[in-house]
Amino acid sequence: MKERIQISKALKIHLGILVIVPFVLLLIGVYHGLMQTIYRSGLLQDTSFAGLDYYQGLTLHGVINALVLTTFVAVAIGYYVNAYFLKREIPAAMMHASTSLMVVGTLLAAWAMLAGEATVLYTFYPPLKAHPLFYLGAALLLVGSWIPFFGWTVNYIEWKKEHPDKKVPLAVMGNLVNFTIWFVCSLAVAYEVLVMLLPWSMGIKEAINIPLSRTLFWFFGHALVYFWLLPAYILFYTALPKLAGGKLYSDTAGRVVFLLFLILSIPIGVHHQFAEPTIQQNIKFFQSILTYGVALPSLLTAFTIAASLEYAGRQNGTSKNLFGWIKNLPWFKSDNYLFSYLICGLIIFILGGSTGMLLASYSLNGVMHNTAFLPGHFHMTVAGPVFLALLGFGMYMLSNIMRKKIRHKRLLTIVPYLWIFGMLFFSGGLMWGGLLGEPRRTNLGLSYLNPENPLFRADWVPTTMLAVFGGIIMTLAFVLFFISFVATVFGPATEAEGITYPVTDVIHKEKKIAIFHTFKPWVALMIVLLALAYIPAIQQTLKYTGEEAVPYNPDGTKMDLNEEIPDELLYQHNIQKENE
Repeated sequence: MKERIQISKALKIHLGILVIVPFVLLLIGVYHGLMQTIYRSGLLQDTSFAGLDYYQGLTLHGVINALVLTTFVAVAIGYYVNAYFLKREIPAAMMHASTSLMVVGTLLAAWAMLAGEATVLYTFYPPLKAHPLFYLGAALLLVGSWIPFFGWTVNYIEWKKEHPDKKVPLAVMGNLVNFTIWFVCSLAVAYEVLVMLLPWSMGIKEAINIPLSRTLFWFFGHALVYFWLLPAYILFYTALPKLAGGKLYSDTAGRVVFLLFLILSIPIGVHHQFAEPTIQQNIKFFQSILTYGVALPSLLTAFTIAASLEYAGRQNGTSKNLFGWIKNLPWFKSDNYLFSYLICGLIIFILGGSTGMLLASYSLNGVMHNTAFLPGHFHMTVAGPVFLALLGFGMYMLSNIMRKKIRHKRLLTIVPYLWIFGMLFFSGGLMWGGLLGEPRRTNLGLSYLNPENPLFRADWVPTTMLAVFGGIIMTLAFVLFFISFVATVFGPATEAEGITYPVTDVIHKEKKIAIFHTFKPWVALMIVLLALAYIPAIQQTLKYTGEEAVPYNPDGTKMDLNEEIPDELLYQHNIQKENE
């Protein structure tokens, strides 16, 4: 029987906000994801639909799905595992401050995007300029998410003093590694937003160093991928084997994986800038090596979790066939719905990780980076294991804190299988199109997928239609999830008080190896690698950057910072660019 841990009313309230708010906002994020596929396929040949511009929708999709959802639910998971495994909570005042800043920041940024004042895409690259409230909102979201990390660190230190001979629970270790990565990497983007972009947007600074801003963003931007992934990894190691009916093959392997991510995830952001002219070849070569290095924890995870699942399958039933254990896993059991979310995410991630290794190559990256291949890969990593793990465990947390029985479990269990089916068509279409030269971030329906346009590309029709088909299936999957989510939230509170967790036991009793139970040497090594990777890169962006850029003006002239660009001029410019 699962142990129930009692938590405070304050923690229940904050966990509820951190899960419900992003799940509701996903209605906007998922809708615009579907609309992107429709625009790109040529089924909609326009610059906007229902009063929302193509690039405005692309910004909303990226920011809500990739920043708001992941940050909110990652903080919620941090609270949850800290309370369950350490039986500790941070002070209520810290929770109030954190959640308030995150919610207010999200609302400010959402207003700017919905009002058309922040159509700057997920990366918010200058010289595209957003309303100051977008940058302020982003900064508040970041700072709010830092606050719990300091409280959890204090909880961890206190727990270690009281239990000097015990291993820190693996889920707690994974969470602390994740938020150490998050805090360090987001310092760079906080500097970019507060010191560079916000004063520039307000007209206090006239110009901005664009290569430096991009370098600071990717200091944050690639490590952000691992901030998204690690909550899923925590669940893969500490819950999935139990849900499968077995045990974890190696606890030590999990600790090694988390610590490898700690040292390798941040220093490799420059590989997103292989086309950056201000950064020299030697730095890019070093980045390629580091990028291949970060595959090690994923490969170790593939072995460890596969071994754990095989153990579970053989425990669940006899099989003489080499792979017969696979059919013994609880694939479609609605009373064990969380297994389906984690296993489907893991399957998608195998494809996402392998395509990521292709993009780590300097030469191949140059061919594929600005094509649809990249969002195809990106969705297999983020919209696969991350999205499904956050949805599945988000529902698990809501059920516990609200004492609600999950409604429509059969629908809920179908969702990840529909999602993986849609993802294969969606990402497959994007990657196939990318190999044929199909560009990303482009409203193809205005030009290349318009049969009346001289630029029409008939070979992109099947690739974009595959993406539309996949997008429709994925949208249907989310609708089914949302039906279960709403029914659960508004259902009666009938379950027992307290939170539970599907805690996995370990097959092998392993000796405690001190180096894998401390953070200090790993943090020191991370700092050394960061210095080697980023000091030369930043020096080169400062040395080789030409004239700093003022905000972008479509007619090619320098823009008055207080001047508003007429909608007609923006439209004409977009049409011209699509036709070039």
